[in-house]
Amino acid sequence: MHFTEITGELVESYRRDGFVVLDQALPPEQVAALNTAAEQLCRGDLGTVEGAPTIESSADVLRQFLCIHHPHKASGVALAALHAPRVVETLTAVIGPNVKAMQSMLFIKAEGRPGQAWHQDEFFIPTRDRSLTAAWIALDDATVENGCLWVLPGSHRRGVIYPDREQDDLRFDCTVEAFDFPYSDDDAVPVEVPAGSAVIFNGYLLHRSLPNTGRRGLRRALANHYMSAESLLPWHSVPDGVHVAKHDYRDIVMVAGTDPYAYKGIDDVARPHSRPDKDGGCDR
Repeated sequence: MHFTEITGELVESYRRDGFVVLDQALPPEQVAALNTAAEQLCRGDLGTVEGAPTIESSADVLRQFLCIHHPHKASGVALAALHAPRVVETLTAVIGPNVKAMQSMLFIKAEGRPGQAWHQDEFFIPTRDRSLTAAWIALDDATVENGCLWVLPGSHRRGVIYPDREQDDLRFDCTVEAFDFPYSDDDAVPVEVPAGSAVIFNGYLLHRSLPNTGRRGLRRALANHYMSAESLLPWHSVPDGVHVAKHDYRDIVMVAGTDPYAYKGIDDVARPHSRPDKDGGCDR
């Protein structure tokens, strides 16, 4: 279901289905600025992107990338997108008044490039409080042909992390997929959205994307991840190598309300880096 205003119906739809589409979440000029920033990132104009591929052709630099993690660390435009007012308004409606962001991801899916197999974001970002929420912002019109998101509505409600296994399906760029869940591909729904729209979805929602089968064209998207600021985030290792479960990941950006753990300060440890292709595995 698509929404242009934050209403009780939007919240009810989110609770029931695990996702909603927020139309016109970003204005066209902001989408254009993000696409410009994406090219700057890929060209290295905004600093080093760790793991970036060797650029074979400057004319098609975007097509040589699949995903850049943490673009907000290098791009003020991407950082501003974390605070997009209509997105944040939706987040406070479905999460609560105090919201922090911990990650941004720039996806660049050129024609012929793969998607991602069924997965849950909570598998990769272990909040475990069920507040993890993604804002997947379309920077191009996202269609079935060019590899839009597919979701399994309602698959978030059990709050279960399904098992994972290695897979070698060439349609997908990561080697890990979720399996053994009580849904089939026939239950999946494509989420086609125009540029500037945002798909807001729960961290437990099963979702995937398929390859860009278009003859020519990009399917760019910015995916930002948020959660309740009241909860700890035992994510990633810390510089001293101490077990991660004892720590609260503090490389965050507050986007709404107050931070009850502000006394801990903010870390700056994440750096923009490029996801390798399938042969290199999935580092998410």
